[in-house]
Amino acid sequence: MSVNKVILIGNVGKDPEVRYLDSGVAVATFPLATSDRAYTLANGTQVPERTEWHNIVLWRGLAETAEKYVHKGDRLYIEGKIRTRSYDDQAGVKRYVTEIFADSMEMLSPKPAGAGVTPQATAQPNMQRQNVQPQVAPAQDNGTDGLPF
Repeated sequence: MSVNKVILIGNVGKDPEVRYLDSGVAVATFPLATSDRAYTLANGTQVPERTEWHNIVLWRGLAETAEKYVHKGDRLYIEGKIRTRSYDDQAGVKRYVTEIFADSMEMLSPKPAGAGVTPQATAQPNMQRQNVQPQVAPAQDNGTDGLPF
């Protein structure tokens, strides 16, 4: 058995580029930045912030959602699979590209004033993420509930 699953929370590096294939299928691509904060070790050594850039690829409904609602700087939650492909550049040098093919996306940025509902999108509509409300403990019984015993 093997697993290929990526979970990222990061900021969009530029507005999604959306194109439509001849069959009408939408494909969106954009970079997503994830950062590790800077910190200082116990011995005083300072470790600088480190940012990783990820190439995100969205298909079909996710791509259309990104086209409408995702913008540079937005904070996103992405789940998907990592894929690597290669190609030969103009000089004949083999190049490799690693991409995240997203299965689901959730917008985490606060919506601008006057905006509608923040969309939550997933590749399979019947597998949408559920929001679970915390359980509230019942109030303590102080013996004044009006019962005769």
